[in-house]
Amino acid sequence: MNPKTGPSGLSESLRFSRFGRLAVANILSNLMVPLAGLVDTAFLGHLDDIHHLGGVALATAIFNVVYWSFGFLRMGTTGTTAQARGRGDGVGLWLILLRNGAVALGGGLLILLLQVPIREAGFSLLQAEAAVKAAGYAFYNARIWDAPAVLLNLVLLGWFLGQEQGRRVLVLSLIGNGSNVLFNSLFIGYLGWASAGAGLGTALSQYVTMLVGVGLILRDGGFAKLRQVAPQGWDRQALKGVFSLNRDILIRTFALVISLALFTNLSSALGTQTLAANTLLLQVVMLSAYFIDGIAFATESFAGRYYGSGNRAELRRLLWLGGGTSVGLGLTFALTFNLFPQTLFGLLTSHKTVIDTVEIYVRWLLPILSLGAIAYMLDGYFLGLTAGKVLRNATVLAAGMGFFPLAMVAQRLESPHLLWLALTGLMAGRAVTLLWAVPKSLQPDPPPGTP
Repeated sequence: MNPKTGPSGLSESLRFSRFGRLAVANILSNLMVPLAGLVDTAFLGHLDDIHHLGGVALATAIFNVVYWSFGFLRMGTTGTTAQARGRGDGVGLWLILLRNGAVALGGGLLILLLQVPIREAGFSLLQAEAAVKAAGYAFYNARIWDAPAVLLNLVLLGWFLGQEQGRRVLVLSLIGNGSNVLFNSLFIGYLGWASAGAGLGTALSQYVTMLVGVGLILRDGGFAKLRQVAPQGWDRQALKGVFSLNRDILIRTFALVISLALFTNLSSALGTQTLAANTLLLQVVMLSAYFIDGIAFATESFAGRYYGSGNRAELRRLLWLGGGTSVGLGLTFALTFNLFPQTLFGLLTSHKTVIDTVEIYVRWLLPILSLGAIAYMLDGYFLGLTAGKVLRNATVLAAGMGFFPLAMVAQRLESPHLLWLALTGLMAGRAVTLLWAVPKSLQPDPPPGTP
């Protein structure tokens, strides 16, 4: 077999234009998510009562822990789908959608059944004023009903990404997140439902996204194809591999979201003003992450395909291309917000005291976004290789040694700067440990952690 072609006969050569098209489509689709969140933040940040902004931040921390813990549905789907495509395994593509889709729907229904215990446990661990918690409750109670749609959307996104279907990913994001902006403009801006309106708008937009994604699959004759492969859905060995990979990614994701949730919780313990400022800065971190994730998603798709076809030379080129682009984007964001903090953060809130507080800590964006860019890109690379153990070990080590010790010191000394140093330690730890694993992944043997 020609090393430049895979089993499917398609060209395996990595070109910047080919990588760039998928990356741009991913970036544009990703961009719709933080823009919708920024619209929510802008609406809530301009209300007379700042408690709504803090309340949504607290409730979002809970949703991050719950939903991001199921991030393995997107991550595991993309890598396995890309590898199946690299092998030319058409039946395997539909089996991945069937199995992971069933897991997603089951997980979503379980979340709905446990919504009250999740809410009470989550808010009992979060520290905030009574008014802030009340706003958080309102957002949570409205949004929690989107759980089945959120999890199924993760599978749909991963499946489309694994096949390099960037246009479909973009369509899903444009329609789904565009509807989120419209719903929240209506519920927050016009009806004045504040945090409850933000939660309801987000929930409805998730169902819009799900319906569009299912419609795209049905248009390709997906119902008949899923029925055809359904008898093979229950394969003990295949399911064992799925759950093994998903378990490792779950642990990795859980360590990451717990770290970010603790960051928000410790911010709230430092006062509403610090919580509001850190919330705005985290919005910038998340905004840049969505850009960088566009590069990471493209890296993941190509890494899975090249690994599936055994093309190690293209994997090396992919690492340089993805890494350089990611770091460039991260530094661009950090420098822009450092140069124009009053103007850019003024778009998100009219509270001058909050912007003044932001200016004190905005320099932390430089190390966090540059190191985070490396970590996010390598996440995509190893996800494409389905090297779940590498991702699990790297993130657990980074959280345990890079974030938690510094975060505890920050809490004891009541130091926001040390809290941001802890977040920097998390990003640095992930970047260093993942870089350490790269050489082994380029050897002829299977990458470490491959199920």
